[in-house]
Amino acid sequence: MSVGVEFRLETARLVLRDWREEDWPAFFAHTNTPAVMRWLGGVADPAMQALQRERLESSRREHGHTMWALERKNDGGPLTGELLGFCGLKRANQAGGPQGDHEIGWRLRQDGWGMGYARKAALAVRNHAFAVLQVPHLIALTVLENRASWGLMRRLGMRRRPDLDFASAEFGSDTIIVHSLDRAEWDALHRAGASEPPMERHA
Repeated sequence: MSVGVEFRLETARLVLRDWREEDWPAFFAHTNTPAVMRWLGGVADPAMQALQRERLESSRREHGHTMWALERKNDGGPLTGELLGFCGLKRANQAGGPQGDHEIGWRLRQDGWGMGYARKAALAVRNHAFAVLQVPHLIALTVLENRASWGLMRRLGMRRRPDLDFASAEFGSDTIIVHSLDRAEWDALHRAGASEPPMERHA
C-alpha cells in the first residue's frame, strides 16, 4: 500500500485506519494499564510510550502498514465512536525471533474485551494481508500464559510453531511462542467459505 494513500478498512462494527495526532492520549490512557499490558511487558513509562508511538509511525512510513488505530463505529453500540486500541501488521524484529516476517497483532482496551472486536478486526487484517498485500505468510507472537491471545490466533487459522519459539522475557514470561498461517492454508479457508477454522476443544 502506498504510504501517501490514507488507509481505511471497515467491518460491520469497526474501522481500522491511520493514526491521528488526537488518538495518542486516548490510546495510552485506555491501553497502557496493568490488565492490558500484563503479557506485553508491563505498563510503559513516558519514554517507552514515545518509543511505541515512533515504532508504529515508522512502520507506516517504511512499509505502508502498521498496527492501525482501531475504532468502534459511531452507531450506538458499546463504546460507540471510541478508540478501542490497535490491530494490524508489522515486520517482526524481536531479538532471537523470526526477522522480517509479516506479524499480525492487536491490543485492545479492557472494557472492549469479550465483545468480538479483536476477532473481527484480526480477521479483517488477516484477509487484507493475503488478498490485498499478497503476503506469503503471517506470524503472531505471544506467551503460553496468554491463553486469550493464542486462542484468537488459532481462531484465525494459525497453527502453533514450536520450532520458531524463542527465549525472551519481553512479554513477561521466559519464552515467546509463535503461530503461523501461510497462503495455502488461507486459500483453503477462503475456498471453503470459512472465515475461521472449526473450533477446537482444549482441556
